[in-house]
Amino acid sequence: MSKPASPPAPALSIRIDLDPEGRIGPGKIQLLEHIHATGSISAAGRAMAMSYKRAWDLVDELNRICGQPAVERQTGGKNGGGAILTPFGLTLIKRYRGIENAATTAARKELLALKGDIGKKRRF
Repeated sequence: MSKPASPPAPALSIRIDLDPEGRIGPGKIQLLEHIHATGSISAAGRAMAMSYKRAWDLVDELNRICGQPAVERQTGGKNGGGAILTPFGLTLIKRYRGIENAATTAARKELLALKGDIGKKRRF
C-alpha cells in the first residue's frame, strides 16, 4: 500500500509595492503571461475568469504605474487585432518571477519549519 503524499510546503505570494497606489503581484503577472500566450487581452481575461474590462483596467494600471507600456494593442489583421507584450512586459515577468524564486529559496527552511509546526497535534 502506498503512503499518502504529504501536503506541499507553504508557498509565498509576492506583492511588490512600488508606491502606495502602484502594486505588482501574482494576478497581474499571470495576466501578462496569459496575454503573451494568447495574443489577446480578452482571451487572457477569460482564462482568469475576469471580464475584458477588468483585464484591460489591470493592463492600463500596469502601463501607468510602470511609466511605460507592458502591453500594446494591435489593430487590424484578419481577426481584428490583439495584444502583445512589449520587451518591457517580458522583462517585467522575468524580473517578478526571479524575485519570487529568490524569496522562496531564501524562505524555504522557515516555510518547511512552519509546515512542521502546523502539522503537530496540540496538547492542552
